[in-house]
Amino acid sequence: MKSAPKIYLVHAAAVSIPPIVSSFTAAWPEAKLANLLEDSFMPDLATDGRLTDAMIGRFVHIGEYCVRAGADAILFACSAFGPAIEEVRRQLKIPVLKPNEAMYEQLVAKDCSVSLLATFPPSIPSMVTEIKEIARVAGTKIKLDTHLVEGALAALQGNNPEEHNRLIVEFAAKQQCDVIAFAQFSMAPALQAAVARTSTPILTTPDSAVVKLKAMLA
Repeated sequence: MKSAPKIYLVHAAAVSIPPIVSSFTAAWPEAKLANLLEDSFMPDLATDGRLTDAMIGRFVHIGEYCVRAGADAILFACSAFGPAIEEVRRQLKIPVLKPNEAMYEQLVAKDCSVSLLATFPPSIPSMVTEIKEIARVAGTKIKLDTHLVEGALAALQGNNPEEHNRLIVEFAAKQQCDVIAFAQFSMAPALQAAVARTSTPILTTPDSAVVKLKAMLA
């Protein structure tokens, strides 16, 4: 019998670990998980103001480490670093997933209007670029509106997850669109409360990522 695949989860913030572990537990409990946290990525990106060659090199080194450690696939849980993750994918032979790409594929499956809610501002520009490119390739038309949920990330970092979730839920309840997308892994715990406040379908990055990985590897 083939052993369960080993998935390395690479995080730029500790708050992304519980949501993705929860998604695996619910949808693919057999998978073997290993979490790597490098929490200097986000402050370094904020300081540099752009994704540098040195930062991309750090991502590649992490990817190489995961391979040496026996990873069957790598899922990055840091949404502001798309080009760095793409470079990891180019250099490795195992599946490498960006945090949001599975959700993007669901978003562009048909013409629709999307409200993308984010809590980490630097992630928004690269996400918009990626969604538009995936929609172009898919041949669908997406009306994309992006929104920063002010104060949510600060609340979470300040050990106040209830306020973090409340702010996201209040924002989601006001959206007028076909689909709502939560940009960050750390936003997933607000899903159940948000679903109770709106009839608009909501996609989260960890749930979508687990479904795609399972289809690729199970």
